[in-house]
Amino acid sequence: MADEDGSVEDYPTEIDEYLTGFDSSVTSVNKMVQTLMSVSRNELLQKLDPLEQAKLDLMSAYALNSLFWTYLVTQGVNPKEHGIKQELERIRTYMNKVKEITDRKKAARLDRGAASRFVRNALWEAEGEKSKATSDDSHQSKRRKQS
Repeated sequence: MADEDGSVEDYPTEIDEYLTGFDSSVTSVNKMVQTLMSVSRNELLQKLDPLEQAKLDLMSAYALNSLFWTYLVTQGVNPKEHGIKQELERIRTYMNKVKEITDRKKAARLDRGAASRFVRNALWEAEGEKSKATSDDSHQSKRRKQS
């Protein structure tokens, strides 16, 4: 029992806090992966539109590559010198493309007719010109009806 207590004191408490955090993170990832794996991929993809399917595929690829990055770190391999870095950058590029597509879908569309009405009604006209323009318009519409 004394040996077990002595081994606990061999490393700083900061490391213990990091290890506890890491353990809870790994447990959380494990639960999420189990949840994702419990549903058939075909069932899941049938419920999603193509854009959502792409997001799911990118998220899955990024998560797996990130886990592999972590594995390399735990094995003492520098992941920045490994091919995984380029793979993660490639996935991020596609994630940005999907985000641009999503943002374009959410962007406001310009209704030209409404915009021209706003501009026309927002322009100031002198009272005399306004009544003259109105009477001119009514004369022109009467002429059109007669023709």
